[in-house]
Amino acid sequence: MRALAVGPRACAHFRARLVFARLNKSQRSQIPRKAVYRLSLYLRCLQRLRANGIRTVSSEALAAAAGVKSTQLRKDLTYFGQFGTRGLGYDVAQLAGMITDLLGTNSLQPVILVGVGNLGTALLSYRGFEKEGFEIVAAFDIDRSLQRGKRLKQPIFGMDRLAAFAAGHGVKMAVLTVPATVAQEVANDLVAAGITGILNFAPIVLQVPEDVVVNNVNLAIELENLSYFIQE
Repeated sequence: MRALAVGPRACAHFRARLVFARLNKSQRSQIPRKAVYRLSLYLRCLQRLRANGIRTVSSEALAAAAGVKSTQLRKDLTYFGQFGTRGLGYDVAQLAGMITDLLGTNSLQPVILVGVGNLGTALLSYRGFEKEGFEIVAAFDIDRSLQRGKRLKQPIFGMDRLAAFAAGHGVKMAVLTVPATVAQEVANDLVAAGITGILNFAPIVLQVPEDVVVNNVNLAIELENLSYFIQE
């Protein structure tokens, strides 16, 4: 079977979910998850503006580019202090830098992946994460003899090395792409290894301690949601 293709749009969702796991506990209690996701959208828009040589942008223009209302954008930015100058708009570089600092993506954040199947391999092969502040530094799988059709730059280890690797490399985030039947067991191993943010692709609700953040990505549910809205 061929590995699934993962494009920039899908990975935008993944990045936003990883970002939420990066925020500290006090910030998570104050900032809604949807606001954090929209911050990632704003940052992308600001990056495109910088690439085009645009130095300032109004709240109306930035909101339109992100697909939200300008009142929503201004409300989201109040979670992180006051930005912009009345009549002049936002300094693109400054706002992008402030959002990046808040989200903790001004330097590469190490991430590990567990489960090197089709989806896991696709995520390992995607090079866009590093541009967004995340680096999948290693992968882990119970099957050490996996045969893969493409070369991966990340090392792939057995599960017995997970705890030592996470501790030695300061890893706090993990992507979980294992079958539902073993997802809870693997999540327990991740928590025991000091992982506090899990991006879960397994179709199961994981039971974790309160200080561990789990964001679920269920592609079937997303397709069902789309199916509802396209019905005639």
